[in-house]
Amino acid sequence: MSEPNDRADRTTAAAAPKKLRTRHVTMITLGGIIGASLFVGSGNVVRAVGPAAVLSYLIGGLLVYLAMRMLGEMAASRPAVGSFMEYARQGLGNWAAYFVGWLYWYFWVGVIAFEAVVSGTILSGWMPGVPEWVFSLIMMFVFTATNLVSLRSFGEVEFWLASVKVAAIAVFLVVGVLFALGLWPHATFSLPNLWVHGGFAPNGLWPVVSGVAIVIFSYFGTEIAVMAASESENPAKGVRQTTSTVIWRILLFFVGSILLVVTIVPWNELPDPSDIAPFAYIFGLFGLPGAELVMSAVILTAVCSVLNSGLYSAARMFAALADQGLAPSVVAKRSRSGVPYVAVLASTLGGYAAVIVNFVAPESGIFDFIMNSAGLVALFVYVLIAITQMRLRSRMTPEERDALPLRMWLHPWLGVLVIVAIVGIVVVMLVTADSTRAQVWTSLVSVALLAVFWPLVRRTLARRRALGQPTPTTAVRSVHDPGLDEAEHGTHQ
Repeated sequence: MSEPNDRADRTTAAAAPKKLRTRHVTMITLGGIIGASLFVGSGNVVRAVGPAAVLSYLIGGLLVYLAMRMLGEMAASRPAVGSFMEYARQGLGNWAAYFVGWLYWYFWVGVIAFEAVVSGTILSGWMPGVPEWVFSLIMMFVFTATNLVSLRSFGEVEFWLASVKVAAIAVFLVVGVLFALGLWPHATFSLPNLWVHGGFAPNGLWPVVSGVAIVIFSYFGTEIAVMAASESENPAKGVRQTTSTVIWRILLFFVGSILLVVTIVPWNELPDPSDIAPFAYIFGLFGLPGAELVMSAVILTAVCSVLNSGLYSAARMFAALADQGLAPSVVAKRSRSGVPYVAVLASTLGGYAAVIVNFVAPESGIFDFIMNSAGLVALFVYVLIAITQMRLRSRMTPEERDALPLRMWLHPWLGVLVIVAIVGIVVVMLVTADSTRAQVWTSLVSVALLAVFWPLVRRTLARRRALGQPTPTTAVRSVHDPGLDEAEHGTHQ
């Protein structure tokens, strides 16, 4: 009697979209935020701040960790939702979901284009006879296909790309410590480099603060691990592990690496990153054969990883917007394997367009505007995460708070600290340099454009309710959401 049921169960399991395995989530968690901003961009921070760049990375990392802890509290109690856009809707209303979702999608579309351009530049350097734009488009095609096949194919590719980055950082950390202590062949004890070249903060403390405004963007993408964990075989466990281990990943991979950079090489002797990346330069000092070429390959791997995970993030967020009625419904269509294929293709169109514009008409400034106008998205997201977590926590009963599997400390004061710190970072960006000032104003233009269209979206949602059509729904209703019905029916719009 049980044989037909067993056969049906096997058929259902075979037809169900395959989830990410634990090893996929683990490696995405470990290597997801390691990109060119660390391998290359860190050189500019060190040259501007000095050895105290370590403090910039530490302060920025701690702010991100607090934001991730708040996100983790929400995600651990709602692991199947997997999107901070949905948490924003539950806590603040449809307007918050609309703004954070579209801004987040827009940011990753710009990143996809940027990483495609960088990968084309690297590959063209290896094969000068081929134009950069050809390689850029090839990379776009490759990772579009990877994301279209299945969730598991994305996870498998990201697993191996992240493995290369983690391995490179591990080698750098081990050999770097030996080199700094004078225990590596032809190395001398170099710890005094932290203070003998003008002091630990040779340019004063202000560059340390302004450096935080730069390095905090290096950490953006940490939330991808939470999104991936929500699509894993064990979402609750994956979310808890991801958000609980982010602090040591930040301390080890970012703060630890930068500490070794400023210890091994005097900060004022570090080459310009446009000439040679700091990590490639130091690998050369180690005397490892083919160090510069190997590091160039690692940087390409990091770029491809960000391109792959950025496309995943953009597509998932775009599909989530459509699921909630905040984007065209066609975007929500999914393949048999569960991939939101329309969202994947739509997310790549902006990337293809930006790549083409950058190479056909680089003087137009369109590409620069896209990159600058998405610059503050990370800060907007962190602020909304903090506000949402505080709002959702305030709605809970004492029993519900006690039942939280993961909890933010010192509620609500650390959340307030994150918000105040981010406002301070924006102020620093406004007064520091023309480039960061441009990021602030162009990002505000993007927000203003979204504000123009919000009344239309709000009327569409209201019309659906009036006609009895489906309205935004949440994948999993939690006992921790007593205010959800109120948000859905427009009180917070």
